[in-house]
Amino acid sequence: MSAQVQEEEPLEPHTGPKGVIHDWRKFKLESEDHESTPQKKRELLRQMSNPKSNNDDNPDRINRKMSIQEYEMIQEEDEQCLRKYRRQCMQEMHDRLSFGPKFDSVFELDSSEAFLKTIEKEHRLTLIIVHIYDDAIKGCDALNNCLNSLVVEYPSVKFCRIRASATGAGERFSDDVLPSVLVYRAGEMLGNFICVTKHLNEEFFPADVENFLNEYGLLPEKEFAACPDDEEDDEEIGVE
Repeated sequence: MSAQVQEEEPLEPHTGPKGVIHDWRKFKLESEDHESTPQKKRELLRQMSNPKSNNDDNPDRINRKMSIQEYEMIQEEDEQCLRKYRRQCMQEMHDRLSFGPKFDSVFELDSSEAFLKTIEKEHRLTLIIVHIYDDAIKGCDALNNCLNSLVVEYPSVKFCRIRASATGAGERFSDDVLPSVLVYRAGEMLGNFICVTKHLNEEFFPADVENFLNEYGLLPEKEFAACPDDEEDDEEIGVE
């Protein structure tokens, strides 16, 4: 009976100093690349990460002394793995504190009904940015490409696009007002921008659209960014 209860008990993150150490050791072992890491190095890392492995009765292991090169190798591996572990913990904390749905692409709305449903039924905390476009209008394709890039940096924002002819009010979206951008939250319109390209350079990029929206305070804070240590890792890889 006790064994059954133990199997059904959910796995939870460990708390307290000992729990953190346990999670760190587990993360380190799981993050090892067993395909690319030499057997000798893997064994050293395993011994350092799991002190129980040092309690066997193998006399060779008991009497063996670690060389300076091996110590430096382990120390460097520890530092890199610790940075990855820290970033993972920060990401998990960020995910727990984030509210509302997340999106990873621009949604194509194919009718006025889909447009209204998106505005009225979406989560009340979700910011909705809708691009009304026409393939024949200059600037519409470039703005669509910009939104495809911004969705990566602002996953809490629901970016949408709809052809003017599909809105059911094509006469209101003539060539001289496209591309247009509408911004909503909780069913309320926060922004209504016609002929957006007039506010941008002839050739514009995602950062230009981002700055334009930020001028009106329409974008939230950017989502979780990598730690500064990420840059250090990249530099180390470049050096090697």
